[in-house]
Amino acid sequence: MAKGFDCATPLTANTAAAFERDGYVFVARYLVPSSWKALTRQEVDTISNAGLQIVSVYETTADRALGGRAAGLYDGASALALAGQMGQPPGSTIYFAVDFDASSAQMSSVISYIRAASEATPGYNTGVYGSYSVVEAVMAAGACSRAWQTYAWSGGKKSARANIYQYQNDITVNGIAVDLNESYGQEGWWNSAGANVSLSVSDANKLIEFMKAGYFAANDEAGKEEFHRLANELRKASGQPEE
Repeated sequence: MAKGFDCATPLTANTAAAFERDGYVFVARYLVPSSWKALTRQEVDTISNAGLQIVSVYETTADRALGGRAAGLYDGASALALAGQMGQPPGSTIYFAVDFDASSAQMSSVISYIRAASEATPGYNTGVYGSYSVVEAVMAAGACSRAWQTYAWSGGKKSARANIYQYQNDITVNGIAVDLNESYGQEGWWNSAGANVSLSVSDANKLIEFMKAGYFAANDEAGKEEFHRLANELRKASGQPEE
């Protein structure tokens, strides 16, 4: 079992070193588009140099998973481009958050979201973050291969499928707000030591084809432009010219 935490606050060299001295092994950080809480390449190196491992989690809004398949394809493509920018190596895991008390009636949308995100992140393992019921439903459906359970909304139940378990929220450690976690193996964590990311032209173009449905379904020009931007990020990651 390994000791870890997750936080929205970016780590500095001092805070990362303090957590490492306290016996923490990993930190979960946000692999998301531009935001105050977003992981950066500089922070990746800061965390790695301190000797900590990184768990990547994609979350823009708490109930984003209710967007189903279209949202999952979009977020997966975004996460894939960001993983390349951060130097996250293939074979590690990207977790997608279901950060609310999902009901049984909402579970089909959640499963569709996670399954689509998995399709859109070739080369990486896909994980789900959520309650006991979310973890059990998503894993039983075979929508992803890794699970990070929170005690929240779980009624005291703990899934045997969980690779990571979040057992306490909203405390202050080393001067920043964190949630506490423990992990049990095959978490899919990573750091920048020896990372070498590549994306094949074939995989990039398959993802771009998936994204076309979202492009044509977008209700405004801003949405279409974002799909176009993400497609070009995939082209760049696979060594192709932008369009």
